[in-house]
This record gives sequence, C-alpha cells and structure tokens, in this order.
Amino acid sequence: MNLSSLFDHSQNLPNIPKVVQELIQTFNQSDFDMDEIAKKISLDPVLTAKVLRLANCAHYGVSRTISSTTDASVLLGFSTLRTLVLASGITGAMQSPPGFNRKEFWRDNFAVAAIAKWMAPYCKINPETAFTCGMLHSIGELLIQLLAPQEAKKIHAAVEAGGKLASVEKSMLGYTYADVGAELAKRWKFPDEIADGILYHCHEDLANLEQPLAGLLHLALYIHTCHKMGLSAEEILKDFPLDIAKAIEMDTDKALSDLENVDGIESGMDTLLEDIA
Repeated sequence: MNLSSLFDHSQNLPNIPKVVQELIQTFNQSDFDMDEIAKKISLDPVLTAKVLRLANCAHYGVSRTISSTTDASVLLGFSTLRTLVLASGITGAMQSPPGFNRKEFWRDNFAVAAIAKWMAPYCKINPETAFTCGMLHSIGELLIQLLAPQEAKKIHAAVEAGGKLASVEKSMLGYTYADVGAELAKRWKFPDEIADGILYHCHEDLANLEQPLAGLLHLALYIHTCHKMGLSAEEILKDFPLDIAKAIEMDTDKALSDLENVDGIESGMDTLLEDIA
C-alpha cells in the first residue's frame, strides 16, 4: 500500500470539526474576525467544554475564571485559544485500533509540543506554531495503526526486536510516519511550514537542511526522550545535538543554561487526557 492509496482508498480518515478546519486556515490569513470564530467555537458544546477546562487549568495562570471562548480569546490571546481548540478537536477526531495506548501516545505528543513551545523563543520561532507542530509530529504513526493495522503489527514487532521505527517503516512500507503525518497536515490545509516540520524532524541530514521548525522539533523530541529515561540536565547536555541547534540559529548558551526550567512543563495538557480512553 503506497502513501497515496493509504489515504485515497480509506473510509477511516479522521474528520475534524468544521470550526477546527476554519482555525487551521487562519494560520495562512492575516485578516480574520476573532470574535466571529470564538462564537463559532461556542456552538460546539463538547469542544467548548474541553477548551474551557484547559483554559482554566493552573498551567495558564489566569487570575479569574474563563467562562466563554470569547473570554479565552481575550485573556489568553487568539493564538493560544486556537492551539487549545486544535488540541481538543484533533484528539477527539483521531480514533485508534484496539490495543493501541492512545492516552500515552497523546501524552508524549503534548510533551514534545510543550518543550518545543518553551524552546521556540530561543530560535525566534512562533511558540504556538511550534506547539501545534509538536502536537502533530507523530500523528502519522497513529494513522498507520488506524489505516494499515496488519502492517502496523509487523512494524511493532520489528521495533520491539530492536529496529528503529522510521527505518522499519521505510523498509516495510516505503514511507515513514513522518511522511504520513506531513501528508495529513497538507490535506487538513495546515501551512507548509508545519507540514515540513513534521516531514523533516527525523531526517538524517537535518543539520544541513533549512528547516527551523523541524530542527526545533528534533531537539524537543530529544529532550523528552531524555526526560522519559530519567536523565539529569547534565546528562541531557552531554549528547545534545548542538549541530542542529546551531543550524536553526538557537541561542544555545541561553537555552541550555535554562534547561532545568523545562522540567515539569510537559504536564500542561494533562486535563485533555482525561477524556481519552
């Protein structure tokens, strides 16, 4: 099954809410009515409930209760509201096959997203764009599980035996989860910047590509993997991919000196995980 047929011949592609589709389009627009979009979000009660619960969590440190999507837009800013709606809408739309740990999958993706958002200012990259790209960085893996379950089982077995995920996928399918995720991002009409960030984040020659968002994603994934292994800040610094940091013009001295501050920010979207089985 080639990449095109994976998408074109499947009835199981996720359908995201119309307001989420409209929000994706705002990445490419400089002129849109924020109030009108906030009103449209409020017409979806499930989405609104998720967004308000997220907006009121301690992670955002708002001094008063946010009771509407308009409040969220004013108090958090439109970019943050958009991020919350995208996170809520996409996690709700993406189902998974039996036996797939959906909650762990999204916990990892949100963790990478949170680290990418934290690191973005050191690279002069928009933090909310970084978060969105991080949230979607491995969505192709979930889609392969959903659309090609038999192949996914073989891939899982090979990875369990010690293979690297992208290499195993390339060998068995002819493409990787990054290819699938980038294609989905394009079909959902995310900006090319986000699709390319997903596509190139695990590229072997990333240090020589002009892909700042992909490089940032790679670094965020490295830090999250180190955190999962329980490594200290000193141990993380030991093998930090400085070549990629340099390639994306990161303020490395400042970022790495602040590295201890990143510990704990990965739990910012835990409220959303309560809805995921």
